[in-house]
Amino acid sequence: MLSALVFFSLVGAVAGVIAGLFGIGGGVVIVPALIVALNQQGVDPAVVVHLAIGTSLAIITVTGASSAFGHWKKGAVAFHLLRQMLPGLMAGAVLGGLIADQLPADLLERYFGIFMLVLALRMLFSKPAETGKQPVGLPVMLGAGGLIGAISALFGIGGGVLNVPWLARNGASMARAIGTSAACGLPIAAVGAGTFVLTGQGQSTLPAYSSGYLYWPAFVGIALISVPCARLGVRLAHHLSPQLLKRLFAFLMLLVGFKLII
Repeated sequence: MLSALVFFSLVGAVAGVIAGLFGIGGGVVIVPALIVALNQQGVDPAVVVHLAIGTSLAIITVTGASSAFGHWKKGAVAFHLLRQMLPGLMAGAVLGGLIADQLPADLLERYFGIFMLVLALRMLFSKPAETGKQPVGLPVMLGAGGLIGAISALFGIGGGVLNVPWLARNGASMARAIGTSAACGLPIAAVGAGTFVLTGQGQSTLPAYSSGYLYWPAFVGIALISVPCARLGVRLAHHLSPQLLKRLFAFLMLLVGFKLII
């Protein structure tokens, strides 16, 4: 157990620095790192990707709570938008977890790789999100919440890459879009992680110290170390060009995406 904690603490340090340095965190960084780490630990390949996603969601529950609380204290959470999306986010998170449980590990890994490629191309070529004037109606907000929740839970991310542009287009300033996105990520991660814990019950090839698709040594090691290391990454980011960082991270995601697909 001690050696495993040390190993995953190193993973958390690397993931934290990269997340802070490139301004994007959650599963986009943690899931690929966990896939590599769990394979190195000799975990059964049939459960590696599911463990990585479930554990990533559990980690985001902890880190996301801290982030959401910080944005709430600064008044940067648009609660009227959060309330409209919340039922859809939670239902979608359950659906995403159930879909992931039905997918073979190799197929889920390829889908995650494709998702990484799409995000990378979006970072390279998309324009900054434009803020809208009025939010769409409640049914559309619920539907958007369901779609974002399902995709986020399926791939073990907090949903910020999807939530921020959507919220910005529905009347939130960029600061409030980011703060509300952090608040949206908390129920996605919590419900998604719970779903992965339940669907992973009874898997005979899970490693010791697992609760369903939640691997506790990875959770503890990464959650404790990634937060302070992310702050280090943020400090480093201020000494580099934001545009250069964006392109470097996009190319990194392209490489990881191709690797997962192949």
